Amino acid sequence: MNKRFIAHIGLGYWGRNILRNLYELDVIRIACDSNEDIVEEQKRHFPDVEYTTNIEDIISNKEIKAVTIATPAVTHYELTKKFLLSGKDVFVEKPIALRLTEGEELVEIAEKQGRILMVGHILQYHPAVIKLKELISGGKLGKIQYIYSNRLNIGKLRTEENILWSFAPHDISIILDLIGEEPVEVSAFGGDYLIPGIYDVTVTIIKFKNGIKGHIFVSWLHPFKEQKLIVVGSKAMAVFDDVSKEKLFLYPHKIEWKDGKIPIAHKAEYEVIPVENGEPLKLELLHFIDCVKHRKRPKTDGYEGIRVLKVLELAEKSLKEGVHTETAKVTDYFVHETAMVDDGVEIGKGTKIWHFTHVLKGSKIGENCIIGQNVMLGPDVTVGDRCKIQNNVSLYKGVILEDEVFCGPSCVFTNVLTPRAFIERKHEFKQTFVKRGATIGANATVICGLTIGRYSMIGAGAVVTKDVPDYALFYGNPAKHMGWVCKCGVVLVNNGKVKGQIIEENKIACNNCGSIYLHKGNEFYPVEEKI
Repeated sequence: MNKRFIAHIGLGYWGRNILRNLYELDVIRIACDSNEDIVEEQKRHFPDVEYTTNIEDIISNKEIKAVTIATPAVTHYELTKKFLLSGKDVFVEKPIALRLTEGEELVEIAEKQGRILMVGHILQYHPAVIKLKELISGGKLGKIQYIYSNRLNIGKLRTEENILWSFAPHDISIILDLIGEEPVEVSAFGGDYLIPGIYDVTVTIIKFKNGIKGHIFVSWLHPFKEQKLIVVGSKAMAVFDDVSKEKLFLYPHKIEWKDGKIPIAHKAEYEVIPVENGEPLKLELLHFIDCVKHRKRPKTDGYEGIRVLKVLELAEKSLKEGVHTETAKVTDYFVHETAMVDDGVEIGKGTKIWHFTHVLKGSKIGENCIIGQNVMLGPDVTVGDRCKIQNNVSLYKGVILEDEVFCGPSCVFTNVLTPRAFIERKHEFKQTFVKRGATIGANATVICGLTIGRYSMIGAGAVVTKDVPDYALFYGNPAKHMGWVCKCGVVLVNNGKVKGQIIEENKIACNNCGSIYLHKGNEFYPVEEKI
C-alpha cells in the first residue's frame, strides 16, 4: 500500500483540520471540495497535495484505499455509500446519517464489502475522556449516579441541521460508552428562535434501566463557549472541561447523614488529574489509519454510529411531537429491518442478523455471531459466541451450538426421526449437540439426537446419521468417517492417506499452523495446538 493512500472530501470549517492532520501524517494523496475558491486557498497551505472538485476522480483512483468525509450531514449517507460500494474504507464525520434506516444500510454495505466504516465521534479518542473512563473503571468515583453535559457556544450557525444533530452526537456517544448500557427513555425539548423548525437550543434527557440519568444541554445561542461533561458518583465527581487548559478534575466531595436523616455535604478541594498530551483529532485519524492498514474494527465503528443515531432520532421525535418520553431500544447488536426477532430472545453484543431471518421466542444467541439471510432459528435454540450461520439454514428446537460453529448455506437439522404432517410429534423432539468449532458443510443434513464433535468437519451434501468424534472428517451419503482435521480446518488424514507431516511415530503435524496430533488407530487428539 502506497503511504499516501487517503483522499479527503470537504475542506470547510472542520474539514481543513482533517486535511492538516492527514498532511502532517503524510497519508493524504487527494483533497476534494466542490468550492473552487476553497480549493485554491488550501493549495497555498498544502501545495504538494492533489486537488479536485469531482469525487469521481477519487473513486477511479486505484491508489486511494480510504477516504475521510467532512461534508454537511445531509450528504453523509450518499457519499459514504458511494465510496463503500467503490471498495474504499470510509471515515465519516458525525452523524453517520440523518435516518436510522440509512445508517443501518451503510453498516450492511460495509460488512458485505469487507470495508472499514468509522464514525467521527472524536471524544472517544480524547486523552482526558480515556483517563475519565479509567477513573470510573478503577472505582474512583464509586457508583455512577448522574451524568450531564453542556456544549454551548455563539458563532457558527447552521441551516441544514439543528443544534441537536450538530452538537449532541459527541456527548451521546460518550454517555452511552461510559454507562455501557442502553437507554430506556429519551425525551427532549428546545427552541427554534432564528429559523422555524431549526432548533437552536435543546435539552435531551436520557434514562437508563440501571437507574442512572443524564442530560445534554446544547446551544449555539450562548454568550460564551462551554464544553463540560460532569460525572456524579457515590464517592466523588469528575469534570471534563474541554475549554480549560487543565482538562480533567476530580472533586472528592462527600455526603454524610446526620442522625441518619439529614444529608450534609462536605466539600473537598478538587484535584487536577494529569492527562497525556495529544490532539484528539490526530489520535482519531491515527486509529483510522491503523484500522485500514491492519483490518481492525474501529472503536467508533458503524454500529456505534447507529447507537448514537437511535438516540438522536428519538430525541428529534420528542422535539417535534412534544412526546415527553419515548422508549429507546439501543442495542449492541444489529438486526436488519426485514428480520423478525420475537419477544423473549437474548442476543449478544456484536451479533448481526440479516435479511428476512426469523428468531423465535426463547432462543439465545451469543456474542459476535453472524446470522445470514432467510434463517429460521428457534424456538428455544441456543447459539454460542462467534458462530456463523449462513443463508437458508433452519435451527429447530433441540439444537444447541457451542462457540465458533460454522453452518454452511442450506444445511439442515432435523428434530424428529419419523415426521408425519398429520401426526403431532413435538414430544419426540431430540436434542442435537454441536460442539465448539465444528463445521457443517453446505446442504449437509444432520439427523436429530446426535453429537457433532469439537472442530470436526462435515462435508457439503453429507447426511450425518451417527455421532461424530472430535476432529473427525465426515462426508458422503450416508456420511462416513473418512479422516481427521486440524483445529485450523486443514485435513490431516483423508481416506487413509496422511496429508500432514509425520514427525514421529503416531504423531502428525499440521503444515498450516504447526499443531501436533496423536494419531493411533481410532484415537486422534491434539498434543500441542498452536491456535
